[in-house]
Formats: sequence, structure tokens, C-alpha cells
Amino acid sequence: MEKLNLPDNINKMLEGFVKGLQDIYGDGLISAALYGSAASGEYSGAHSNINLLVILHDTSMPNIAKASGLMTKHKFRFIHPVFFTEKFIKNSADVFPIEFLDMKENRVVLYGRDILRDTVIDIKNLRFQCEQELKSKIINIKNAYLNDNSRAGREKLLFKFFTSTLHILRNVLRLKGSVPSYAKEDIINDLSREFAGIDDSVFRRILSAKSNNLKLGAKEIEEMSCSFVAELEKISDIVDGF
Repeated sequence: MEKLNLPDNINKMLEGFVKGLQDIYGDGLISAALYGSAASGEYSGAHSNINLLVILHDTSMPNIAKASGLMTKHKFRFIHPVFFTEKFIKNSADVFPIEFLDMKENRVVLYGRDILRDTVIDIKNLRFQCEQELKSKIINIKNAYLNDNSRAGREKLLFKFFTSTLHILRNVLRLKGSVPSYAKEDIINDLSREFAGIDDSVFRRILSAKSNNLKLGAKEIEEMSCSFVAELEKISDIVDGF
């Protein structure tokens, strides 16, 4: 397996997980590809997921259940695989343009064929998905904030939602005709440039705190969370008007 620009323990973890998939599925395993921040150079330790696209000949419940023992091993707890067939990707790329565009643009094949290389992704539904995902995220942030009033819990939620929301906002930038960078700071810069009236300062403050593992105070978390949601609502209204 290609050595990635990741800490040695993460490389070993991935190598062990992919080897486990090979042992379980044999020829039934078509491909395994790393995607997301770990593949793009944006990996930041505890605040980054290790996302793995696994392509099998058969993704029926009984077949994917064979990997349960592997996935529940403590040493693989940070790996988040998704299991698809080639047919599912082909038939669903128009329904989930955000997800498949992110995978296609930032991936490292760890085993087997590069399934996404020749996958055509129809973005005709991109505006609709961006709006739906963004509004759902706003609702989820508010609900999660109300259901956890601890400082540590709210800080964790802020960082978690910030990262996942940037993936949506990156694709919102596509609606302006650009090919967005995957780097978080670049996404924020592009949002500020493309959308008049957006205050990007809260995005920069959250990114700085997350990147530098800063411990935020309760009042600071509350202020940042409120400002973050307010800016997302502005962008959501703009996207609604496209």
C-alpha cells in the first residue's frame, strides 16, 4: 500500500484495516480508497475523520456484516468506511453530487481499481442538494446545541459541525462557477469573495481554534456558535435565490 503523508500510526492502521478487508472478502473486494481530509493533506489528528470508500461486488446486509468484527476492533475506531457497489455509484452520482465530487477530487486508492476516475457526476441537482444539506445542518446545529449545555460538549459540537459544514459550503462555491480548493482557509477566502455581506471572521476564529487545539471558554463558544449559525442562514438565503 502507498505510504501516505500521515502519521506512521495512521498509515499502519489503514494498512491493517485494508489487509483485514482483503482477508474477509478476497476477490469480492474491488477497491478501497481513502478520501476527505486524510487524503487531501488537511488531516488534523483528533478533529479529522479517516474516511474510506470500500467497493464490493455485494453490499447486501449479510455480506457487509462480515466486516463487523474488523470495524469494532478498538485499534480501528477512527476509520469510517462506507460500502458501495460500482452499480450504486453509477446510479447515485446524480443524487449525491456533493459526496461523490468530494470523493472524486480528493482520494488515494489503497487497494484495487480507481473506480471514481471515470465516474461521471451529473451536477444538475447540486443547487438543490446544497440548499437541503445546508438547511438541515442549521437545524441539527440548533438541536444539538440545545441538548448539550456543557462547555466541552458544545465545543466538540462546534468543531464537528464546522468541519462538516465546510464540505457543503465548498460545493456552494461550485454554484458560482468555480472549482473550489479543499483547503479550509481557501474555502473561507472564496466564500468571502463570492458572497457579499458574509462576515467570514467567525469561520476564521473557529478554524484557528480547531487547528491549534485551543480550549474555548463557555461564553466564547456561545458567541461563536450563534455567529456561525447566523452566517450559515445568510448563505442559505442566498442559495435559495439561485
